[in-house]
Amino acid sequence: MNELLMIVLAYLIGSIPTSVWVSRSFFGIDIREYGSGNAGATNTYRVLGPKWGTLVMITDMVKGMAAVKLALLFPQYLDNDTQFSNFQIGLGLAAVVGHIFPIWADFRGGKGVATLFGLVVGISPWTALSCAGVFLVVLYLTRFVSLSSIMASIAFPVFILVIFNVENHIYRVFAIAVALMVVLTHQKNITRLLRGAESKVPILKHRDRRKQRRRQNSSI
Repeated sequence: MNELLMIVLAYLIGSIPTSVWVSRSFFGIDIREYGSGNAGATNTYRVLGPKWGTLVMITDMVKGMAAVKLALLFPQYLDNDTQFSNFQIGLGLAAVVGHIFPIWADFRGGKGVATLFGLVVGISPWTALSCAGVFLVVLYLTRFVSLSSIMASIAFPVFILVIFNVENHIYRVFAIAVALMVVLTHQKNITRLLRGAESKVPILKHRDRRKQRRRQNSSI
């Protein structure tokens, strides 16, 4: 019974609609009515700027981390690593569901990538760091946040099943499920990527200017 209450609490933590509250409190708008219509960090970055987008991303990550740490309130799981990890996964997933379907914001939330990442940070930091590396490399090369998220999520089960060879079967299934879920929730982004219509984040502007100058110089 206590475990069920903690899962409900984890859902409520995940339901905190960071981007919606930030956009309403500081800009008088609903972020879901602008840009991609998504209540996530990427859309906040595009619409409200990097400062607010970063704030939303970090807060959404903390939601996932805080949810899995609720497992520490149950000392009976601490002596069994597998049971402890499984309970953490359950709590983290509840937070992710809360982020996607937030009770505090009419059940219209984000895609849950940042909260998922926070979940993984809370359970296995080295795996999270490896996935973050994949994300940053793809983002540097393409500037597509959606593609970076998809590639990092696909890398997640590769790290769990192959690189780190985690023996917990539930964690292995969870890693595969995460990759599938991220791909499914990014179907519109994938369509836009294939059409060449996906928006890029405005980073690495100096690199792009240098490339443009090189092209202009080579055409002279």
